[in-house]
Amino acid sequence: MPLPRRNDPSLTFRHLDWPTIIIYLIMVFAGMVSIYAACYNFDNASMFAISEFSGKQLRWIGLSLILGLIILLIDARMYETYAFPVYIGLMILLAITPFLAEDTKGSYSWIKFGSSMSLQPAEFAKFATALALAKLLSGYHFNLNASYVNYLKAITLILVPVVLILLQNETGSALTFLALFFVLYREGMSGLVLFAAFFAVVIFVVGIKFTETMILGMPSGEFYVMLMIMVVMTGMTVVYSRRLEVGRNLLLWFLGVGLVEYILSLCGIEIPGLAVNLGAIAIACVYIVFEAITLRRPKLYVSALTAVLSLVFMFSIGAAFNHLQPHQKLRIEVALGIVEDLRDAGYNVNQSKIAIGSGGFFGKGFLNGTQTKLKYVPEQHTDFIFCTIGEEEGFVGAMIVTLLFLGLILRVIKIGERQPSTFGRVYAYCVASYFIFHFCINIGMVIGLCPVIGIPLPFFSYGGSSLWGFTILLFILLKIDASRKTS
Repeated sequence: MPLPRRNDPSLTFRHLDWPTIIIYLIMVFAGMVSIYAACYNFDNASMFAISEFSGKQLRWIGLSLILGLIILLIDARMYETYAFPVYIGLMILLAITPFLAEDTKGSYSWIKFGSSMSLQPAEFAKFATALALAKLLSGYHFNLNASYVNYLKAITLILVPVVLILLQNETGSALTFLALFFVLYREGMSGLVLFAAFFAVVIFVVGIKFTETMILGMPSGEFYVMLMIMVVMTGMTVVYSRRLEVGRNLLLWFLGVGLVEYILSLCGIEIPGLAVNLGAIAIACVYIVFEAITLRRPKLYVSALTAVLSLVFMFSIGAAFNHLQPHQKLRIEVALGIVEDLRDAGYNVNQSKIAIGSGGFFGKGFLNGTQTKLKYVPEQHTDFIFCTIGEEEGFVGAMIVTLLFLGLILRVIKIGERQPSTFGRVYAYCVASYFIFHFCINIGMVIGLCPVIGIPLPFFSYGGSSLWGFTILLFILLKIDASRKTS
């Protein structure tokens, strides 16, 4: 009996993960209907008219299905073999894009082909970076924790597209690649790195938001950040020293300093709070170093280093924030509630929240959304497509979309966990990370929890580049998964 061919199309389609494909098809066609609803005009134009955004999206969907079919017919080994060449090619394309692209709302990220077609290379760089990262981490005897050089290689692969896309003045697309750090965590990176990233975000938000009021002669933001640093130092010291008494001593020291500050302030004595708290943290760092040497616990140094780096980051927030573009600063201030600008930077989000809130539980009905039909929400067919769903289909429609994304993400993770190769597993987690990041940030952006940074909702937002990019990303995974039973 002849052995089955590795790249036999019949075997590929037999072993495809059809639940994932069904979810994909539901999402892309639901997206087209949502685009039609978002752009509907009272002339009753056909959903399939090529002059309408929905008709154009249908064209992109048809081309995406053809592209997906081609991907499934290619030998899965090709994706691993040519991962680095594809990555290098896309990085070169990203590097030359600003010289080929025209100014589009301040961004130089779209390459035009003729008068009616343009593509955004950043969307295609996602699958290229995922392939390259999977190829690197699946290398022979490659261990992420074996040396700092391995970490440097992985981080460089992620940050190169980030830098190149930032040069195109496309901040939103650049940030999506940072989702790949979750993949590194899955492959053995210390959770301390993710905690550091989360803590940095908290320091940034607190440091920016609380600047108007003063506590002990310094901005309240700095006071709160120092308080958090003290708490984190104490917790990390207990964990790394494995001695409760060491953490207790540190806690008593901080409480004692705080009590003295409080009593002196009640007595009307002016206190240089910044200097006192910096001194308290410095003495605590010296104590931690002493305990690290005495107990022979080198990991204790991490606690002191975290405090120092957190303070450095805290004092650099102002300079970093002022380095942002004026519109970026305003969007962050609006998202944090520092500035209420309902006519300019906060207009989109405010109208989006009104649209979603007015939808109620069951929505106003298909094509009956007033906010949508009267075009109150700008970009409602692209980045703000979710507000159309929320207004017309209500809470029920929004939950269905959420469940679709949840189902897709869980399915991708399941595919990743059953891969026999590291390459397939890492690539699957790259795909899942992209979807999680896009979904969370886009929905957060639409309901006002995140700054508006221009990230589309996969398969729902209008755009050929986004649809093609996510289709390629997903169908490569499906091909890799289908081939595991024919190898």
